[in-house]
Amino acid sequence: MATGRGRLLQQHWRGLQALRLPPGGVGAAPGPAGFSLRQCAGRGRLRAESTAERSVSLDSMPSEVLLKIFCNLDAVTLLCTGCVNRRFYHLANDNFLWIRIYSAAFSPKRSNWKVNSVEKTAGSVNVLSVKDKEAGYWKREYIAKQRARVRAALAQVLKPVNPYTGLPVKTKEAVRISGLGWVIILKEKNGKEHIMEHIDLSINDSSVTIMWYGKTWPRLATLSTLDLYGVTPVFMDQSKTPSKNGPRWHSLIAKYNLSNLTESTMIGGDRLLRIFCLCPGLLVGLWKREEELAFVMASLHFHQLVEKSTLGSATVPYELPPHIPLLDDNPEYGLHGYQLHIDMHSGGIFYLCGTFRNLFTKKGYIEDGYVKIVVISFKNNTEHLPLIGKVGLSWRTDIFDGCIKSCSIMDITLLDEYGKPFWCFSSPVCMRALGPSDGPSFLGQTSCVDYVDSEGKVHVELVWIKETEEYFIVSLVLYLRIAKINRWFGTAY
Repeated sequence: MATGRGRLLQQHWRGLQALRLPPGGVGAAPGPAGFSLRQCAGRGRLRAESTAERSVSLDSMPSEVLLKIFCNLDAVTLLCTGCVNRRFYHLANDNFLWIRIYSAAFSPKRSNWKVNSVEKTAGSVNVLSVKDKEAGYWKREYIAKQRARVRAALAQVLKPVNPYTGLPVKTKEAVRISGLGWVIILKEKNGKEHIMEHIDLSINDSSVTIMWYGKTWPRLATLSTLDLYGVTPVFMDQSKTPSKNGPRWHSLIAKYNLSNLTESTMIGGDRLLRIFCLCPGLLVGLWKREEELAFVMASLHFHQLVEKSTLGSATVPYELPPHIPLLDDNPEYGLHGYQLHIDMHSGGIFYLCGTFRNLFTKKGYIEDGYVKIVVISFKNNTEHLPLIGKVGLSWRTDIFDGCIKSCSIMDITLLDEYGKPFWCFSSPVCMRALGPSDGPSFLGQTSCVDYVDSEGKVHVELVWIKETEEYFIVSLVLYLRIAKINRWFGTAY
């Protein structure tokens, strides 16, 4: 960091002063024979005091000298220098510094007709555009243009779309080249903040799972909120590995109220901890004995993931562009042609991965503000699907790890008839017992999985098969909000 660089320069300068040789050089004769240890100590104090008086700190230099030094810094170092103190911040905002950097990065391409040096271009712009602009104007302009360059590069990477899921094919590559990471900021009731970098990252077929854990969690009773951010380097350089020590852009994804960790949000547990689910897609693990934080897990769907994690600000989340409905005079418009892709997984293990096409519903299925779409019918045995393996949600900390039975991550991607993502989410879910089955004796207990958000609901019913010791999905139903359908298709159901 910039403060570390300044401190190192000061220590280096003082070290050079302290190592000055005595008069006469290396071969100079020592003091008289009767020179005592006390006299040596006294002389050492005098030399230390005189050295301290002669030492020069960067902060004591005239502003003109510092600006001359700052002229040789690149954009990243200059931004870090502005974090040292208030004086350095104002000096590092100087428009003459940033107009040079801006001109070097965005000056017109050379041609055979005329070639202008960076100094000449900067000089011509300085006269017209520096004196009449407030301090920091050209720094903001440079950062804004660099961010626009990053957005354009990411848009090109995310352009190819998977025809089966309707999601970008190269999301993993976009995460890599942008240096994208995720942090959580835990805020105490007294205003103190704790910033935690993600520890583990798992990229799945249609979502990313992020883990935070450690030994230095603040006490849960002191915390008020948890904020989830995407972080990227302010300046993207594909030739270099992104650094966590440089200036980074924070994009707010979601805010969570930690006081809402109640029995109603608990979805499961094991002998060591309990887990609580907060919408959207956050899982909080608490140790059973201490009722303190063990880990935090976030599950983020690929739909608009990169945009949400890079294009928001530190205070305002990224706002999705408005959807323009394509009007149609079909009386059943907006009620047919859906395609569903569903995954259930944890820790890299997939229990279910299925795609269902040509889904439809009817006006008669509209009830209580929802329309019902049956994906798997209980009456049609040929549609029933097994869950592969023993279902469980894997967790880990720096000391323990485990697996919570009957819990997993569910990813839903629902496409409209044009293949555009209509409803997408990734969230922890848990199977809950409904009671014994009314079917044949080889059928065991019946369970269900439910999910609800502002756009719809998912209801899954499963039956435990004793003979094969596996779950079968015997019913899968989506409930879409009519208000969402009307906004999306321009209808008036």
